[in-house]
Amino acid sequence: MEITREVYWNVGNNATTISLMYFFTFLSMAYVVYLFYKRYKVYQLGKPLNRTDKLTQRIKFMLTNMAGQIRVRRRSKPGIAHSMFFWSFTVLFIGTILVFIQADITDLLFGYIFLKGDFYKIYSLSLDIAGLLGMLMLGGLLVRRYFFEHKNLKNSRDDTIIYTLLFAIFVTGFLLEGLRMAATEMITNPQWMIYSPVGMIIAKILSNVSIELLLISHKILWWVHFFIILAFFIVIPLTKLRHMFTITANYIFKDMGATGKLVTIDMEDENIEVFGAAKVSDFFWKDIFDADACISCSRCEDVCPATSTGKPLSPMKIIQRIGDAAFNDPERNLIQDIGQDAIWSCTTCRACEDICPSANEHVSKIVDFRRNLVLMEGEFPGDEVVKAMDNVEVNGNPMGLALAARGDWAEGLNVAIMGETIDILDNPVDVLYYVGCYASFDARNQKIARNFIEICNASGVKVGILGKEEKCCGEPIRKMGNEYLYQELAKENIANLNKYKILKIVTTCPHCFNTLNKDYRDLGFETEVEHYTVFLDKLEKQNLIPMKEETFDCTYHDSCYLVRHNDIDDEPRSLLNSAGANIIEMAKSRKDTSCCGAGGGRILAEEHLGDKKINVARVNMAQETGAPTLISNCPFCLTMFEDGIKMANCEDSLIVKDLSEIIVERLRKE
Repeated sequence: MEITREVYWNVGNNATTISLMYFFTFLSMAYVVYLFYKRYKVYQLGKPLNRTDKLTQRIKFMLTNMAGQIRVRRRSKPGIAHSMFFWSFTVLFIGTILVFIQADITDLLFGYIFLKGDFYKIYSLSLDIAGLLGMLMLGGLLVRRYFFEHKNLKNSRDDTIIYTLLFAIFVTGFLLEGLRMAATEMITNPQWMIYSPVGMIIAKILSNVSIELLLISHKILWWVHFFIILAFFIVIPLTKLRHMFTITANYIFKDMGATGKLVTIDMEDENIEVFGAAKVSDFFWKDIFDADACISCSRCEDVCPATSTGKPLSPMKIIQRIGDAAFNDPERNLIQDIGQDAIWSCTTCRACEDICPSANEHVSKIVDFRRNLVLMEGEFPGDEVVKAMDNVEVNGNPMGLALAARGDWAEGLNVAIMGETIDILDNPVDVLYYVGCYASFDARNQKIARNFIEICNASGVKVGILGKEEKCCGEPIRKMGNEYLYQELAKENIANLNKYKILKIVTTCPHCFNTLNKDYRDLGFETEVEHYTVFLDKLEKQNLIPMKEETFDCTYHDSCYLVRHNDIDDEPRSLLNSAGANIIEMAKSRKDTSCCGAGGGRILAEEHLGDKKINVARVNMAQETGAPTLISNCPFCLTMFEDGIKMANCEDSLIVKDLSEIIVERLRKE
């Protein structure tokens, strides 16, 4: 006899049983659809946003991340357990679909049974292994949640409901298998039982139970199992279980534009009544949808530099409070609800977005809150920020120094000043160096600017600068919410840059690089832009930098605006390796880097909140490596770390240098 099993064994493969089963199934599914439709109507409270372009690319991203659980598994042991649970549950779901296809299509209509023979052996063994693995992973996640303290992971009613239903499905499913096998295979075909190992163990435990009791227990438990499954589906739209659908959809709705790029407001649109966001209707529909995709895993809180240093910001709660307002009180003032201190604490480092398994977008929401505060309410995090913005508006830099002195740092260097030493119609330079405010006016960072020119001169690269025609790129201003001033600066910079026949722009500031390379594109800027680490790495690979190798120990800090905003992490390390560096990586490096605390316009603001300063926390990580030198390649990071080293009282054991200083120290001076 060929191995198989009767699908509706003992419960009755008849019209009454089938009709009842499908009646309750369709009723439950209709209710689930209705509940999701109600949520869809709430999403529509937000403004329209096109997230269906590049559909092939979106579907590919969704399938890759859903099937491979890439975002879920990344840098997370619980994520690995969740992924294994997902895969096991997927196998069980496929097994259920196969039963449906055979029982209600192929067998019913054509008398064809395919769950038999060798295929059935594989099928049965796979389902038992998947079920056992699923229970083990679920148990591990339960123990972690309820028995191990986690500072950010909070338990809720949803968690209790979900764990109860899932365990009930697994337990009743295996008990059903054991009851069936005890009444059938154990008596007639015991050799088949090896292909259902979990069921075999249960069947042997039940071997002394009478057939009558086995049959009645199986029939009752079959319906109990059936209704538990229906209950599971019904609670999906009512609990965090909806992430099964919303995260999958969120992968499709992911922003396919440049990473971290903000929406550019048309400041001349007279129909815009509200700039930024203060209530639900000010956001896009996707911002509301993000709340339904959030699973409260707290990963964003775990990596947030503001949260970890005691600031009132919680990226997770930002998402959740928007959702709570959308579904319960759409007119609620979210800025008052969340609190200005939390909103101003963000460094826009994107650690939250990078780690989020749901592909939620936190930073744009926070910047929209800031836009509303600045443009609609005239609110700022402090008087020092107001002064910095006034300085930018008047003098083109937050320090308030004379615009005419912007190029004075280059005096005596072999560098061309566009518009002064170079005619507009000529183009005798290879690259234009967009210097930025700190390298133009801050004494410590002026050294970095001079280093860059020296390296280029040694490599045979002719460099030009705008001098007094250059103004602040506007990045800190924009991230602090002043979209209007940012656009005024950007338009003026673009006009000055476009006067010259520039083929490539290089910056030593990751914030300038990110702004010119991404944000300025919305305003018509097209010139190629590179960060100096990428530019110099190309020169080094062509053997154009006359650099000698001298061995030294160091640790390297990945700037957030290089690594997470622009995926640049190999090039700086390649340059350091060429210089002879032995890089001792910090506990958090590359995409897992920790912010210096200056991003998001925080370079302009004093850090008063929290139990620790963000730059000191990062300096402490550098100390833990034992390396004597901390390398950065960002003027904000360099400034923050020099202050952090002083505050951490480790000036005798740790110094910070810019990568350009390492190269200049090793230049051959022929």
